[in-house]
Amino acid sequence: MSKPTAHALDALIQALRVLPGVGIKSASRMAFHLMQHERASALQLARALEHAAAQVRHCSQCHTFTETEVCSTCTDSARDRSQLCVVETPADQSAIERTSSFRGLYFVLMGKLSPLDGIGPHDIGFPKLLQRCTDGVVKEVILATNFTAEGEATAHVIAEMLKKRGLHVTRLARGVPAGSELEYVDLGTIAHALVDRR
Repeated sequence: MSKPTAHALDALIQALRVLPGVGIKSASRMAFHLMQHERASALQLARALEHAAAQVRHCSQCHTFTETEVCSTCTDSARDRSQLCVVETPADQSAIERTSSFRGLYFVLMGKLSPLDGIGPHDIGFPKLLQRCTDGVVKEVILATNFTAEGEATAHVIAEMLKKRGLHVTRLARGVPAGSELEYVDLGTIAHALVDRR
């Protein structure tokens, strides 16, 4: 196999920089490692990326990633169809699934409201969410957006929109992480834990 040209190596470094949290140094380190020690793994990675980019699409019902028209969660007859959990990303959905504590269905926004970035309700699928929530089957909508300023704003707008239509809307509780000591927990978390106490 011929030695990669500087252009090819630079292109690889730039491609790796699109990953979250990867700067020029990390991307360079990964590129040099792949070319020096992991040629076979680099080819395997390239094939996997190409296959995923060609095959993975959005579920027609919940908008998560899937290789079929409707994802396996939406087609699972054992799921509680009266509960719909709204999350920002497929990664958030995956995190909730790993807890094994939720057996309802999901709707993945694929983002959050961010007026400064020009992202409004139509950009993250509000019309489709509204259609899903008002199908006569959904009784409770659980808002599981992140506890960032944009995530809170997104949850608030969705809650107001759905409450007007008579739906029961709940929000993930915030609290002190298990095993933590209060003196090291940020004040906002402590304040929310007090408000959300039970």
